[in-house]
Amino acid sequence: MLAATHTISRSLTSVDFDREVNESMRMLAADNLTLFVGQSVAYDGATMYHSLKGVPQEQRLEMPVIEDFQLGFCIGLSLKGRLPVCIYPRMDFLLLAMNQLVNHLDRFCEMGDFRPKVIVRTRVGPKKPLNAGPQHTNNYTEAFEFMLRNVAVVELNHADDVMPCYLDALASQRSTLVVENG
Repeated sequence: MLAATHTISRSLTSVDFDREVNESMRMLAADNLTLFVGQSVAYDGATMYHSLKGVPQEQRLEMPVIEDFQLGFCIGLSLKGRLPVCIYPRMDFLLLAMNQLVNHLDRFCEMGDFRPKVIVRTRVGPKKPLNAGPQHTNNYTEAFEFMLRNVAVVELNHADDVMPCYLDALASQRSTLVVENG
């Protein structure tokens, strides 16, 4: 099974993009089984925090900087019936969870009757108006597309495609990696 990979493209503003992301997160939070896990989900410190406005605090689990454990924890939550939204504020940080992403989340369905479903959410940091720097602005979508066989990879570039993407991720039977380029 090949991962569904596509780049969605139509144009609105970054304010529209952020509003659509927030609406999508509140839509996912409507199910009490959804848990938002990551850095800056319960405490302000990154853009991701503001994208969760309106999501109940009891559905947010703040993590320290332990990226590999974070995704492994989310896989475990999924296997126990929860829907984790595993949040990495920058795509560069997701590199530290490659073991869990490739060897576990992506390959479990090839090793038996395991079907974890995790929505992995990340963002490519901006270079304008302020450059976030070389460890915060890289886009590795093509590398992930190459490595992942069973996890859908979706790169979002425009606001009007945000909600359809997260609705698809919710309806899908498999995990989805969403790369936001807001």
